[in-house]
Amino acid sequence: MSLPGGIRVRIALALAAIVALALGAAYLIVVPSLEQRLVQARLDQLQKLARPAALQFPHDHVRWQPQVELLSTRTNARVVAFDVLSKTPPTLITYADSRHPRSRNVAKNVVALQALVSGRIERGRDTSPGSDLGDIAVPLDWGGDQTPVILFQTNLSDSLATVHLVQRRLLLATGFALVLALALGLFAAGTLAHRLRRLENAAERIAGGDFAVPVVDRGDDEIGQLAGAFDRMRVQLAQLDDARKEFVANASHELRTPLFSLGGFLELLTDEDLDETTRRGFLMTMPSQVERLTRLSADLLDLSRVDAGQLSVIRESADLADLAQALVAELEPFAAASGHVLEAKLEEDVWCFGDEERVLQVGRALVGNALVHTPSGTPIVVRVRRRGERAELAVEDEGPGIAPAQQGAVFERFYRVEGGVASGSGLGLAIAKELARLMDGSVRLESRPGRTVFTLDLPGEAAPDRAPSAVGAFSRENGASTIPS
Repeated sequence: MSLPGGIRVRIALALAAIVALALGAAYLIVVPSLEQRLVQARLDQLQKLARPAALQFPHDHVRWQPQVELLSTRTNARVVAFDVLSKTPPTLITYADSRHPRSRNVAKNVVALQALVSGRIERGRDTSPGSDLGDIAVPLDWGGDQTPVILFQTNLSDSLATVHLVQRRLLLATGFALVLALALGLFAAGTLAHRLRRLENAAERIAGGDFAVPVVDRGDDEIGQLAGAFDRMRVQLAQLDDARKEFVANASHELRTPLFSLGGFLELLTDEDLDETTRRGFLMTMPSQVERLTRLSADLLDLSRVDAGQLSVIRESADLADLAQALVAELEPFAAASGHVLEAKLEEDVWCFGDEERVLQVGRALVGNALVHTPSGTPIVVRVRRRGERAELAVEDEGPGIAPAQQGAVFERFYRVEGGVASGSGLGLAIAKELARLMDGSVRLESRPGRTVFTLDLPGEAAPDRAPSAVGAFSRENGASTIPS
């Protein structure tokens, strides 16, 4: 069960408990030590007076009473003179006492009996209910069986008055400190709770999809840092939400276009007055729309696997030059159909460590991008080279280039440099970037008017002693695939 007031009350109670513990520890350390020192100082003072006074004690029992009264005045203590009735067991009898009336049990004084047994000065403290007394017992060795004991007894209340004053002051200070700690704790905790409640409200807004209001806290402590982290999260979530909405809108548009086209073709094909030539033209056009849908669905599936962390690649040695040759052979017909010149410039024995099919997929995206976004007749070169411990497959064209302001966005999903006029879904480069990352590589762009280079950078690998890769033959035997989006 939580405490009423939540963290505010808990912090206040914790602060009060700390103050109470600190003052309690101070009380336990200071008061007993001070009390012990005052008692020992009083007993030392009394013993210093008692020993020489007892040595002057008369042998005549008749003079004992006046003598104890005299010693009581000198030492400011009660003085009792005991005679010995028996040493076994130790038994004393009171012969003289400076106090009137006498106490009946004084002959049973523990300190006096200890002095009788030990034969030396003994000291002690009597804290029986209703009294706090300090005792000094001095035995008198007169020879034979005569060993009187003189007891000097002082009231310690006056000496301990300072201790009682300190106790009262500490208790008063403890009470005041607890009240102050509770008040300050409630105030400080209330301030913290208010700031945390604002963060809670901000988190609720963000959870509800409202990213417009900034999360602001002007403190420079941990809560302020937490608020800053919340605001950064808000901005990132807003960007992700915008990207999600844009992604859904673009995907819907890309899917709707070929579907509407196919629907229109099917509706026209049902027209009985449609001539055979036009019907045949529609039937020849429809597969391209089906192919566009297939390509887009494959791209979306790859992206969803990337986002879910389920897209895997095979890591193996691959001849990058072989893959580039297969890529050029596969896309040469499309290049020729669009009036482009596609050629390969390859270094020998350039091996990489990656997935051959995924490398080809990235290469198709890079070459397809050059074919779509450059004018007819533009030369396109596929280069393979080694740079230190890295292997590179570069696609270079002599097109108009990409504006610097747009170069950072070309790898975003559904982004098209020409604002949506160009063909394609705008997913090819985004997928290529993710595939390169999964193979511990990257795709980078260098562009200026007259020269644009997309480079796939992969971990290099030493050339193994085995037969060349059959990927190129595999690609050629299975026919040329379509230009990537």
